[in-house]
Amino acid sequence: MHLAPRVLRRAISAATVALLATAVGCAPQPEDKASDQASGSTATTCAKGKLATQTSGKLTIATDEPAYEPWFEDDKPANGKGFESAVAYAVAKQLGYDKSAVVWQSVPFNKAFAPGVKTFDFDINQVSISTERKKAVDFSSGYYDVRQAVIALKGSKAAKATSIADLKGLKLGAQVGTTSLNYLTDVVKPTQQVAAYSKNDQAISSLKNGQVDAIVTDLPTAFYVTSAEVTNAKIVGQFENQGGTPEQFGLVLDKGSDLTSCVTSAVDALRKDGTLAALEKQWLSDAVDAPVLK
Repeated sequence: MHLAPRVLRRAISAATVALLATAVGCAPQPEDKASDQASGSTATTCAKGKLATQTSGKLTIATDEPAYEPWFEDDKPANGKGFESAVAYAVAKQLGYDKSAVVWQSVPFNKAFAPGVKTFDFDINQVSISTERKKAVDFSSGYYDVRQAVIALKGSKAAKATSIADLKGLKLGAQVGTTSLNYLTDVVKPTQQVAAYSKNDQAISSLKNGQVDAIVTDLPTAFYVTSAEVTNAKIVGQFENQGGTPEQFGLVLDKGSDLTSCVTSAVDALRKDGTLAALEKQWLSDAVDAPVLK
């Protein structure tokens, strides 16, 4: 079995540290002065097209399957269509990798930020940056500011909700491991047990079949669901961001990845030059506004 370049480097590094420890005994070690601006290593240089990737000369990007609109189009992440596909290729270009050098990989949503060595260079799959998740993985800086929204069938009791209090007695659902589910359990705190689904399409099916009164997704997904998948549904409203700071999606990397600072710099450059805003306008223009539930 061939070890990935990162694993080989870590093994060699560990062996070197062990030999040095034998030679110097209990000599004092230098303090770690690494910047905490981005989680992960900042020691590596970001030479374009020459990063320490999973496969030399290639950039491996992961996302879930199926890949939903408006984040991707036609369930084909590699076609460059949809907001996240476009962002992924924009980041790749910043890093020095053209479209032909990008390799896509399918990784389930929850597995992307679970502990353990990753098989991808970064994952892009509407993963919200959180302190808890940072214990297991690295994140780039945020590439999209997001709010969570409630979807219900038109004419239902849930569709008439105008406040969080109106949702408390309803049967509500969301995908497991998401901030959508966190908003239900931590903000709404419904009297009925929340339905948690392994896939977002399962939550959507449950809404369509009347098994739940309402579901929660991010706002752009809510606009897509109500316009294309469940046309007899409506967006009831959106939640305010908690804690005064915006919820953001970030690119997921292996914990301590040598690529984290480079990928963060790429995202920051795309935000600064207006590329992220332009891609958001192009692919998420329908996700403009919805009533705020308080």
